This record gives sequence, C-alpha cells and structure tokens, in this order.
Amino acid sequence: MRERLTRGNAGDPVMMYVGRLGYEKNLDFLEGVLDRIPNLRLALVGDGPSRKDLEEGFARFGDRVTFMGVMHGEELSAAYASADVFAMPSESETLGFVVLEAMASGVPVVAVRAGGIPDIVTATGDDGVGYLYESGDLDGCVAAMQRLLDDGELRARVGAAGRAEVAKWDWRAATQHLLSEQYPLAVAEGARYYGDKFMVPRLGKSRAGAGLPEGVVPAGSSA
Repeated sequence: MRERLTRGNAGDPVMMYVGRLGYEKNLDFLEGVLDRIPNLRLALVGDGPSRKDLEEGFARFGDRVTFMGVMHGEELSAAYASADVFAMPSESETLGFVVLEAMASGVPVVAVRAGGIPDIVTATGDDGVGYLYESGDLDGCVAAMQRLLDDGELRARVGAAGRAEVAKWDWRAATQHLLSEQYPLAVAEGARYYGDKFMVPRLGKSRAGAGLPEGVVPAGSSA
C-alpha cells in the first residue's frame, strides 16, 4: 500500500488526507506544505467536485501527489496505516470522522484549529494526541509536520497517544459525556441567549398534555 501511496517511492515521507474532495475542504492549502518540505509526498483518498481543479493545481508537483480515489474496508485501513502523518486543512468540519480514524490507526494528525476538530484533538503538541495550527498559519502547520517527520520516536508516541484517546470513546462513554457535560452546557447557553422564552429540552415523558411539544418543559420548571 505504501508503494501505491507514493508511486513506488516508499522511502519518502507521506502525508495523507481522506475525505471528500470539495472546495470547502481547503485542500489547496497543502500546496504550501509541499513547497516547504521538498521530499514530502501527498496521498489524497476520496473523490468529489474539486478533483479536476486539484489535479491541475497539484500537477506542478509531478508524482509527489497521488490521487487514490475512493477506498473502503481493508484497503482503506491499510492506507491509513501506511501514512506517516494525516493532514486535515478543512476549516468547516463539524466533527471529523476521518481524524478519528487516523488517530485510531496510530497516525499523528496535523489539523487546523477550527470547527469540531479541537473537540477531538484535545491535547496538542509533543505530549498530546496531535497537533493543531491556527487558521491560515502555514508556518505552524509546516513546523508540526517537519517535527513529526524528523523524529520517528515522536511520531510513534503521538500516534499511540491518539489511538489511546480514541479507544476511550465507546458509545457508552460518549453518551455519558454528552449527558453529563455537553448537554448542561448547551442548556445553559440556550437559557443565556433566549432568556425567559427558553424551553428546556427534557429526555423522557411527554408534555403534550400541558400544551407543550414532546419532551419540552419551560425554563425553571421542576417538572
């Protein structure tokens, strides 16, 4: 698989992106990374409306960029496991399942600090589970990439930490976190924003008899 990702240059470092090839994914940002790290190769897994434009834009890098197309199952797992670093330049991710998949594969993630990504890559840097850079900060992105590529031991440690982080989140742990932490924060923010008009969503019995939608009670009610 690494031979395929690198077009037969398996000894070169490879960063990978997995996902939709859409304009909102900000993938042309990775051109700057390739400019700054001359021996780095890029493998793009997926397809989408911007593929043709991306192929034209990345053409100046020759065989350093490989468009892998859509991959599934064992083939996709092998692709993740064969990369050195995972890049996520998109600034519009609401969650970022591919980031979770990369972390689960033990591949260090370098991503922009935007959208839902900081909720996944919660501890950053050499002692974290991945690296985040600020929006538009090419220097920060390149520095993180270069640091990981230059230090195999660091790369393995961050990759292992990312995998351990993902392993904590089975459905039961995720649901408990949602109910005990995220849900109260969302309710508090709703009450702050809407004031007396805010209706607190409740899990459980119907409030239809009180003239309210299913599972909704007035703010401040103990019912």
